[in-house]
Amino acid sequence: MILIVLAGGFVWWRNHQQVQFSQYKDFVILTNPIAGDYITSPVIIEGKARGVWFFEASFPIIIVDWDGLIIGQGIAQAQSEWMTTDYVPFRAEILFIKSAVKNNGWIILKKDNPSGLSQNDDAFEVPIVFR
Repeated sequence: MILIVLAGGFVWWRNHQQVQFSQYKDFVILTNPIAGDYITSPVIIEGKARGVWFFEASFPIIIVDWDGLIIGQGIAQAQSEWMTTDYVPFRAEILFIKSAVKNNGWIILKKDNPSGLSQNDDAFEVPIVFR
């Protein structure tokens, strides 16, 4: 009987945990904002990414509205040594102009690709809501 209560409590706890980050494969962990968050301009974007996501300690971030129109863009800067395969913390502050039509959009974290070869492109799209 005790095991049933403990198992039920564990299942309830797992279902009611709040997600504290958004993750893309094993490359990027976004801690602020996370998917579905409400954001205002300027937005602080923070997380950690594998060193291979950076080039010269940075990677581009764009903010698009519901229609894919770029309404803000900036550069995420590594907060420590980026020439590693480990996770590296990053931070960016991006100004954007809120869409007048709808209040949803995406933050897109783009892998920096100095080669220009399409097979090296990658991106992490996080849905957000404008306040």
